[in-house]
Amino acid sequence: MRLEDIMTPNPVLLHPEMPVSEAAKVFVEHGIDGAPVVDERRRVIGLLTKSHILRLVSQEQDMSIPVSEVMTRRVLVGHPRDELSQYFRTTVKRIPVVREDEIVGIVTNSDFLEAFFDSYYRMSTELKAVINATHNVIIAVNEKGIIKLINQAAEKALQVTAEEALGRHVAEIIPNTGLLEVLKEGKTQTAQKIWLNGRCFISNRTPIWKGETLIGAVAVLQDVSELEAVSQELQFVKDLNEVLNAIIESSFDGLFITDRNGYILRANQALERITGFEPGTLVGQNIEVLVKKGIVAQEAASLGISTDQPCTSMQTTPEGKAILWTGSPVFDEDGRVTRIVYNVRDMTELTRLEQKLEQARSLSQHYESQLKTLKLQYVGSDRLVVGSAAMRKLIEMVVRVGQVDSTVLITGESGTGKELIAETIHNNSRRREGPFIKVNCGAIPEHLLESELFGYEAGAFTGARREGKAGYFEMADGGTLFLDEIGELPLNLQVKLLRVLQSKEVTRVGSTRPTRVDARILAGTNRNLEEMVQNKQFREDLYYRLNVIPLYVPPLRERKEEIPLLVVHFVKLINQKYEMNKRFSPEAIEVLMKYDWPGNVRELENLVERLLVTCSGDIVKVEDLPPQFGGGTTGAAEVRVSGILPLKDAVESVERQILEKAYAEYRTTRQIASKLRVDASTIVRKAAKYGLINKLN
Repeated sequence: MRLEDIMTPNPVLLHPEMPVSEAAKVFVEHGIDGAPVVDERRRVIGLLTKSHILRLVSQEQDMSIPVSEVMTRRVLVGHPRDELSQYFRTTVKRIPVVREDEIVGIVTNSDFLEAFFDSYYRMSTELKAVINATHNVIIAVNEKGIIKLINQAAEKALQVTAEEALGRHVAEIIPNTGLLEVLKEGKTQTAQKIWLNGRCFISNRTPIWKGETLIGAVAVLQDVSELEAVSQELQFVKDLNEVLNAIIESSFDGLFITDRNGYILRANQALERITGFEPGTLVGQNIEVLVKKGIVAQEAASLGISTDQPCTSMQTTPEGKAILWTGSPVFDEDGRVTRIVYNVRDMTELTRLEQKLEQARSLSQHYESQLKTLKLQYVGSDRLVVGSAAMRKLIEMVVRVGQVDSTVLITGESGTGKELIAETIHNNSRRREGPFIKVNCGAIPEHLLESELFGYEAGAFTGARREGKAGYFEMADGGTLFLDEIGELPLNLQVKLLRVLQSKEVTRVGSTRPTRVDARILAGTNRNLEEMVQNKQFREDLYYRLNVIPLYVPPLRERKEEIPLLVVHFVKLINQKYEMNKRFSPEAIEVLMKYDWPGNVRELENLVERLLVTCSGDIVKVEDLPPQFGGGTTGAAEVRVSGILPLKDAVESVERQILEKAYAEYRTTRQIASKLRVDASTIVRKAAKYGLINKLN
């Protein structure tokens, strides 16, 4: 792939005499953070970035100075026909592309990343198509015997789909593959006969090594059931010569027969395809002619004279073909060797597939080292579990969004993980070394919101700290500020928030001096902001300012395939936290998958913790589930007790259970207070009493 394939043509250009302030306006207008500086003939003479402008601002220098005084003059330029591989190891974030000294485009880090992803996906698709086009059955397992690859021929032979087989132990699907023995011994097993669904196969099993480490094994099976059937039928034929010819010619592999001294008596047509020798020209010649050609090894020439044992070996011909040959002596009634039957199999195609597979692994490792910014938090993460197409698509977008500083509006129901998505954006951004500040706009009393967001000066109001206090915007300087439940923000504060987003400045309560802040803004809500705009409950200009890049987190009911993964994930964390060893039964997980989860992932996490802590056995079963899942006792609103206890303790127990359920279903204190018909202050006080105050974070 070349630079011209991925470059952005006709980029934004700056001129050396342009004031830096004008260049900054160009950056904002076009949403860029860098641009080439060219002369009147469109020749690149420098590069101006946002860092240059920020340096001037921080040093309080004159913004009217020309671009030529602050730009970088040493610029790495490329040409349209340059290969991408030439720039893999460069640390430059922008490469102007020139043709005959005139700029025609620009390539950024994002262009490189997108090209790498496309190339890797295309290569993986082609490799999968090659494996599925193979006529022979192919099954591969990892070092634990878990099936990692199964082609379409294997699906047909085993009468099982890939979805049913992948991820399961090979012994459950095909117990007689012999792959477990190969994993145990680390040795190749060739030409092994096995039966599958009434059909006979010849199996070759090979361990897969990565350096000195055994990482799996692969079995390649060739269906020879038809040959076996023909062989049985031809036993009734009196003319042994016709029977032998039929068997030889029906073989896909090359077959030839010699006497005990190595002179060739018969050969089939398949041998010509493999060796290039016509069968008629081989008859009467000694096997040495095939030894010299590199088809069989030297020990084949003495087979039957020096030994009466079968012999098998792999040979590589001068033309590069990989040949597997087997010699089997035939004995007469007195036990003497009379004939030797040789089987010659072309293994080149399988070897080529193995090489392509190894090449794919190598390229994958290479891309991983090049794309450091794409090492996602959710791969092997202790916090983020992704198991559905919708979430994979969302995370892919999250990675791309992380590379820019655009404002993001994350929408979705309560408990879907909006905060975790926001944190993932931060961790995959250039601001990941800076602070990540999260604010729940619905959990802070309305009269404290302004001072919490923007800070306050000493003496700004009664109860203010003597030294004043920095607001969340100032605390997030250089990092990311996540404003969760932005829909709960009062209209009077929406105006001030809009002003901060536009000016990048905050003014503390009680002060008239604005403070410059550099914080990326992420917002989250479970409400329909468009509907709120129509109902005059949310400012339209603020909505469009926040909704630059919208991200929707689907509710758990739309990605139920993730429920088993999430259950396992939460069980692991809770077992580690409380030093337990409990798990959910498959039947219980099936019941959980039928539930709609109005509280989404948060509700599932709370339920898993509750069941693991309260269940007396090591396995959570269907009968241990709450009534709404069909387990336990019946009755939802009625309170039942199993013994006499102090009335105060009973009331506190019921209060805590009701609050836990409310916190699982609702996001803000005001929503919970409205549902339970009490003041918000009562909810805050009781949540603190029962240790539930962090549930809203």
